[in-house]
Amino acid sequence: MTPHSYGVETLQVKRFKKTESESVLDNIVQEHPIALVYNGISHAVMMATPTDVSVFAKGFSLSEGILTSLKELYAIEVHESELGIEVNMTISSRAFAALKERRRMLVGRTGCGLCGIESLEQLQLDIPKITIEPSKEWLEQIPIAISHLKDQQKITALTGGAHAAAWVVQGKIMALFEDVGRHNALDKLLGYLAQENYDTSLGFVVMTSRASYELIRKCAQLNIGLLASISAPTSMAIRLAKISGLTLASFCRGDDFVLYT
Repeated sequence: MTPHSYGVETLQVKRFKKTESESVLDNIVQEHPIALVYNGISHAVMMATPTDVSVFAKGFSLSEGILTSLKELYAIEVHESELGIEVNMTISSRAFAALKERRRMLVGRTGCGLCGIESLEQLQLDIPKITIEPSKEWLEQIPIAISHLKDQQKITALTGGAHAAAWVVQGKIMALFEDVGRHNALDKLLGYLAQENYDTSLGFVVMTSRASYELIRKCAQLNIGLLASISAPTSMAIRLAKISGLTLASFCRGDDFVLYT
């Protein structure tokens, strides 16, 4: 494969149309392992598109509750190798102690879907309560934002294989990030919003994917009041949205959408 500079590789493929075939160049979205290391301890290896890696690491750290704010992130270094990408972060003693306690709770567990959470009661307590009340104008702006998504999805335009997460203010897309994983795209966006000190009370998030529970949890962690997704929500996503107070709109296509909470 021939790598591009923005999350895309080119590959020689054979394309079939009915009974005929031809050799053509095809654009493929990149997916690389990215190791997230805190104070010298590797915490997670995420499969992600290797773009905007620094804001991805910041967003992951915030949306997973490892950091309460970027003030607890003292340094960040990104190192690339043939094996993948390693992000080394130096975090506060408070954040590191909490992370070590979380890792201790995970020892011996298998098939962990909601890591560190032992019951539905704890799940309800664990998700933050959103303090932002979306306005009626935000709902009216959803179709406007959706109509402009495609123009800014560079990786998707080339590959058809990436999700996008966008920040919308007054119907305008102020920032958009893409990744092979929907949760990664959202982490990139959230990391950018925190890095640039965006006021999350002024806008909402649009996703080109379905609305799954992890997207709700990540939005709630950063006090995002409204999440609009192009595809369907899951039952757990709706449940968590109700618990947290997040407004969830899905099947956002054209001028139509369905409001679930």
